Amino acid sequence: MTARAAIIGLGRWGRSLVNAVHDKTDAIRFTAAYTRTRANAEDFCREKSIPLLARFEDALADPNIDAVVLATPHSQHAEQVMAAAAAGKHIHAEKPLTLDRPSAEAAVAAARRAGIVLAVGFNRRFHPSVVAIRKRLAGGQLGQVMSMVATHTTSTGQFIAADNWRAQPDEAPGGAITAVGVHSIDHMIEFGGEVADVLCTTRRYIPGPPADDTTNVMLRFKNGATGLLFCSVATATTLSFTLFGTKGLAEFSKPNLGHLRFVPVSTVAPTGPVTAPPDEIIETPTFDMLHAELVEFGRCIEAKRPYPVAIDQVLHGMAVFDAVIRSGKSGNIEAVDGSGTI
Repeated sequence: MTARAAIIGLGRWGRSLVNAVHDKTDAIRFTAAYTRTRANAEDFCREKSIPLLARFEDALADPNIDAVVLATPHSQHAEQVMAAAAAGKHIHAEKPLTLDRPSAEAAVAAARRAGIVLAVGFNRRFHPSVVAIRKRLAGGQLGQVMSMVATHTTSTGQFIAADNWRAQPDEAPGGAITAVGVHSIDHMIEFGGEVADVLCTTRRYIPGPPADDTTNVMLRFKNGATGLLFCSVATATTLSFTLFGTKGLAEFSKPNLGHLRFVPVSTVAPTGPVTAPPDEIIETPTFDMLHAELVEFGRCIEAKRPYPVAIDQVLHGMAVFDAVIRSGKSGNIEAVDGSGTI
């Protein structure tokens, strides 16, 4: 069965999602679209043979639509998820799920009551580099997680108009966290467990857009691990994530996550200068993460199974998100509230 989906929101990211699967898979197909800026999307939808709907509610009322994929402003997600769940539609929502934990809990509760698939777009979890770290951590090759250090930057802030929704402080609280940082926080939660508290600073470097564009976060985990995150939309593009364990380190890098490096700890006592064992390098330069996440969404709908991004981890991520925003405003270490399940 091919899942029939409506794309909701056709800005840069919505179009990227459509392009990722259009004529490339039988797991999911976009059969309808809705956007607030219809005139800007007409040529794209005509090229893809995707009918444009007049209202979001039209997608919910159509029995020939199985799912909605939300590429809309973050502040709209909670209401849209609850409406789609009430209509019995499966839902793929871009990250962050909402803009605070209470609204995320309400959205998740609605999806659970409806018994539908709720997927959150942490597409990097599907990349082979991330999968390899997950497997090696579970297999014990990395030992106990000690610390994680992440950098994620882009230059997109240079091109976003000051009146664009992505540049507004109420849509991008915490600086660059909403645009890019939540991905690294998601990895840290999956690999390191629940976060106890955070310390955050934010700043704006690019003149024009009102929202801060750069964020630094220090994290302490309940199991004793630590984390450091630098993210920005105001500089050149780069990406790296390093996990330091008691038996070795694992690191992926490059904007496409395509370079993976494992280094085990030394097992022979040094007789001279300390040298590290040879690196293990794996290159995956062409993996399409958007394609992977949407194909998996379609397969979960067909198999009637949960999406493999754990909702409890998503909710804890929203609690961390809340604490990061509070710390950025207060300048103080802020405890992470709302741990556990709902």
